[in-house]
Amino acid sequence: MNREQTNRIRYVLEEILPPALRNTKLYLFLAKHVWGDHVVRLAEFRQNAPFLTPKEYETLYRDHPRVHDETDNSQGCIDKITADIVGDTVCDVGCGTGALLMRIADKRDDIKEMTGVDFVIEDAKSLDRVNYVAAHIEDLPFKDNAFDTAICTHVIEHILEYRVALAELRSVAKKRLIIVVPREREALYTFNPHFNFFSYKHSLLRALHPIPENTNASISGAISTIGKTIDWAIASQSAYCGGGAGSSVLTILSISLKAAVNPLRDRFRTTS
Repeated sequence: MNREQTNRIRYVLEEILPPALRNTKLYLFLAKHVWGDHVVRLAEFRQNAPFLTPKEYETLYRDHPRVHDETDNSQGCIDKITADIVGDTVCDVGCGTGALLMRIADKRDDIKEMTGVDFVIEDAKSLDRVNYVAAHIEDLPFKDNAFDTAICTHVIEHILEYRVALAELRSVAKKRLIIVVPREREALYTFNPHFNFFSYKHSLLRALHPIPENTNASISGAISTIGKTIDWAIASQSAYCGGGAGSSVLTILSISLKAAVNPLRDRFRTTS
């Protein structure tokens, strides 16, 4: 199954089926016919999120069935990501099977170095062109500005300490950071282990807080929706959409966000 197919299913469940039905025992009964008791386990996983141990968190993800054949990204997202990469060093945080990096490699022969980071799925370890690193997004083992472009697709929705994760991503990205999250509504029973839900563009903007004053209009222009996903990219050195009046605004915004959020990263590293 690919992302385009699951997006159609999600559209019916999230946009057409009333919430009053989605959170009922009847819906749970029907959902268990698809995934059995794992649906209940996912609901309990979300409810107990603040109290989970790292081992419990990792075990759930290792046991969770793979839904998509190769990548969680739709073809539209892959095309946009590939086109928006800047520089010749790329890191995909939460790379999974490494399929996205391989798609990028097929289209961008100017990229000299590709790094994939994950802690559950180790498929990328066997890929010739990928430097695989086993690590958690909240504590990336790289120096600041280590990669021209950092990519993180379908990961932030899984992270309880997502602000720490965002601080880490901003830290390692030298020129561009590309984030993709699903556009999704929260419900009691779902088929995924998501903690964070982004129904609208401004839902993601709240996650990216703090944002300097007088920049909302510019950053809104850097967020786009593709099907049932939200794609965000911000450049440290140049504007997301190229030159023009917005360049300096986005540059200031990116630097300010790093300065504001990096203390969270330092606190996490100190206490973990």
